[in-house]
Amino acid sequence: MSFSPVSALSPLDGRYANRLSALRPLVSEQGYMHRRVQVEVAWFIALSDAGFPEFKPLSPGARTYLLGLVKNFEEADALAIKDIEKTTNHDVKAVEYWIKSKFEARRELMAAAEFVHFACTSEDINNTSHALQLKAARDVVILPALDALITKLRAMAHEFAEVSMLSRTHGQPASPTTVGKEVANVVVRLAKARERIASVALMGKMNGAVGNYNAHLAAYPDFDWEAFGRRVVETPEPLGLGLNFQPYSIQIEPHDYMAELFDAVARTNTILIDWSRDVWGYVSLGYFKQRTKEGEIGSSTMPHKVNPIDFENAEGNLGLSNAVLRHLSEKLPISRWQRDLTDSTVLRNMGVGLGYAALAWHSLLTGLNKLDLNRDALQSDLDACWEVLAEPIQTVMRRYGVPGAYEQLKEVTRGKTVTPEALRGLIESLPIPEPERERLRAMTPASYTGKAAELARRV
Repeated sequence: MSFSPVSALSPLDGRYANRLSALRPLVSEQGYMHRRVQVEVAWFIALSDAGFPEFKPLSPGARTYLLGLVKNFEEADALAIKDIEKTTNHDVKAVEYWIKSKFEARRELMAAAEFVHFACTSEDINNTSHALQLKAARDVVILPALDALITKLRAMAHEFAEVSMLSRTHGQPASPTTVGKEVANVVVRLAKARERIASVALMGKMNGAVGNYNAHLAAYPDFDWEAFGRRVVETPEPLGLGLNFQPYSIQIEPHDYMAELFDAVARTNTILIDWSRDVWGYVSLGYFKQRTKEGEIGSSTMPHKVNPIDFENAEGNLGLSNAVLRHLSEKLPISRWQRDLTDSTVLRNMGVGLGYAALAWHSLLTGLNKLDLNRDALQSDLDACWEVLAEPIQTVMRRYGVPGAYEQLKEVTRGKTVTPEALRGLIESLPIPEPERERLRAMTPASYTGKAAELARRV
């Protein structure tokens, strides 16, 4: 059976493949190989500049050629490495052999070929490659996608800052707010979540088989390998890796930063699950209408339906993303003794966890862009719930020491349909200053929104 999107096991590479084209080159198997080549080349070039008598500094032409292997890495190169792996049954060794195969027509590089992967354990290459993959995924896909959502929501918060809306606590009518303020709440949460994702320091270690530079010092006992490893890890790309140096590790980098990053993305997803459900509810109430698209069908039997499928898809895929990301964050920091292989197979699913997040964020943004505010439905709900003004009336009564203020309002409003006339009649009977009665008489559910509009405009 030949592979095609309809035969893919995962919908990320099947049904939704076109939505994840930006992420796929970064966190796929090809992306992993690409970063391994990058790390090996950076280490090799740095070794040539270390001052070892056996490895003279590379010529400018050789450096350009090596960096070109990284810059121009493509699918054919990844397939060539996979072909070598059929023999080695070891993916990192296959990368080493592929790089050496690229030296064959270059005498200068062939003379130094044994310094490829010099003193490295596979995890020196793997951990830094994973960090580079996550760095690219965060910078190229994750943060821009989140920024697009925040920008859209901020625009909605400002546009609808003064549009009054009936709140619901416990699903029941509550003190009014504005549409913009409810959106602003999400903007503030997402902005903080974005900061957490962006602030995670991506780590890399280059310290050998069990983190002690054993092989390094066996070859060059007087060389400062720790400083050298730090320099390779921290030097900006392309000559270095542009990561944060991890000085202490077993064979594997501890993966604590990965857990922190995946938890930060998962927390962001949780915020968006909350928002997806709320928007779904607002669509159900009629507060938002969804723009239709010619040719689309909402139900195979009910022609009238326009379903909130983008928010439902977002909610489902956010849950899938969190299931993977939370397993990664719980499993990866755990390794038996100096190393076991459970992290290796699990890490190959980074793209799955991040892919479902990116897919969900795309669906959510698509859904938000289809929404039209239904001001009539919002006003109708407010006009049907004058009982929400029991709160301001009893609060003003308490200000002026009217005994039993809360209880009086509870008696006439709890569980009852209240008319504006009945409320105004009650206001007329209150033993409070006339200016206060006048202010309460002028109040409506739509005007009783506190600082909501100001708070919405401020985000």
